[in-house]
Amino acid sequence: MKLPALEDVQAAAARIAGVAVRTPLLRSDTLDDVTGAKVWLKAECLQRTGSFKFRGAWNRLSVLTPEERRAGVVAFSSGNHAQGVALAAKLLGIRATIIMPSDAPRIKVEATRGHGAEVISYDRLTEPRDAIAAKIVAERGGVIVAPFNDPYVVAGQGTAGLEIAEDIGQPDVALVCCGGGGLASGIALALSDSEIVVVEPEGYDDVIRSLASGVIEPVRDPGPTLCDALQTLATAPLTFGILQVRGARGVAVSEAEVKAAVAFAFRALKLVVEPGGAAALAAALSGKLDLKGKTVAITLSGGNVDAETYRVCLGV
Repeated sequence: MKLPALEDVQAAAARIAGVAVRTPLLRSDTLDDVTGAKVWLKAECLQRTGSFKFRGAWNRLSVLTPEERRAGVVAFSSGNHAQGVALAAKLLGIRATIIMPSDAPRIKVEATRGHGAEVISYDRLTEPRDAIAAKIVAERGGVIVAPFNDPYVVAGQGTAGLEIAEDIGQPDVALVCCGGGGLASGIALALSDSEIVVVEPEGYDDVIRSLASGVIEPVRDPGPTLCDALQTLATAPLTFGILQVRGARGVAVSEAEVKAAVAFAFRALKLVVEPGGAAALAAALSGKLDLKGKTVAITLSGGNVDAETYRVCLGV
């Protein structure tokens, strides 16, 4: 698979213009004081469907041929990609089937169904979602829309990085929440002069370990995490290749650090951010990175969180 380039991200920006939200870059004096940096927050929690995933979904579906649109699309996701594909398909008049883990947050499942998609459940730890999707396509037809292993999806996610560059120029560092690496690799294409730091939850730090070793390594002994959006068990050659070429590095954050970041976003920024969407913010607040004197862009990648999980994070 040919790696996408900056030109592909720019083409994606033209496709999503007027459809996706150009989300704001926000600042917080409190956050600057804590980090010693000038920090800008890309609020993708305010994107359509509540996460950056709509960008890539729209870019992918908008280039389908008429025949492919008639056949419909099949996607697999824990929730945010599911919603992005479901809404994009609805707006384009395309049938969508979404394969979602049985433990996906109910708010994400209901929102996906609310956009008119058919939802099929599976066990994320024992059933291979790729195989389920392939079986559905073999039986019904359709085009698989992967959550990150697709150059059009990656290019679409990278449009968030283009907007950052247009608003503030190339930051010294970009901290990006990372599951499969679609957002991180897209932003790496758009912010070619910035240091890229991927942030994953502890226990799901496969991209971090893969970048360190030089080969793709899967998640080892996965356990529960509040960051359901970042529970990818292995990255893909496409996203890994981009991040490796760009010299990206990573840092893992704990559940306690993620909870603190969700609470900070609520209290200091007045934003609802889901645990997975707050991972990059958690890395900045944790002190694990030396950001002093730097200009830093942080992705708040999603805001789709159920009330019970939100209460746990806020400690109420």
